[in-house]
Amino acid sequence: MSAAQEKRFTYEDMLSWDEQTRMELVHGVPVMMAGASQEHQEISGEIFAQLHSYLRGKNCRVYYAPFDVRLFETAEDKPENVDTVVEPDILVVCDPQKLDRAGCKGAPDMVVEILSPSSLAHDRIVKYNLYQEAGVREYWIVSPKEKSVTVFLLNEKGFFEPHAAYWKNESAKVNVLEGCTIDLNIVFPE
Repeated sequence: MSAAQEKRFTYEDMLSWDEQTRMELVHGVPVMMAGASQEHQEISGEIFAQLHSYLRGKNCRVYYAPFDVRLFETAEDKPENVDTVVEPDILVVCDPQKLDRAGCKGAPDMVVEILSPSSLAHDRIVKYNLYQEAGVREYWIVSPKEKSVTVFLLNEKGFFEPHAAYWKNESAKVNVLEGCTIDLNIVFPE
């Protein structure tokens, strides 16, 4: 194993990298992220717009990538101690104590990831496990190809359970936000 492979990076390292390079950090290992396609941006924008509209005047906030989420950071941690930083496509945070100038420290209440050919395994396996371990209450995996949303909810034992699947002509219920639904007809246009 080379020295480069043994090196573990931290959020402090990440802050010094070129801002144009989209990277995540998973347990000290940098993961390059591809740019988003037009379809990805349109889907992300519509989900964000509907969540933003619903949350207007409420305590929770919605954010979109790029937005650093330091999933396992505690109040005592410094950037040199943080080795996992992800950039969900969309996230909802209801605890203002988790927000700071750099992004979110700790688990958001909800995370939405939009699949792309380059992110399938990362979103369905790596991020799924990270979000579960961190305690994200609701995780959506959005498939542009299938025009579907799969919803996972964290159970009382700390594990994600499949909760629902929604398709293009349905409204998807946001479980962490009472009374909130996302109109998938608008999210997945023809």
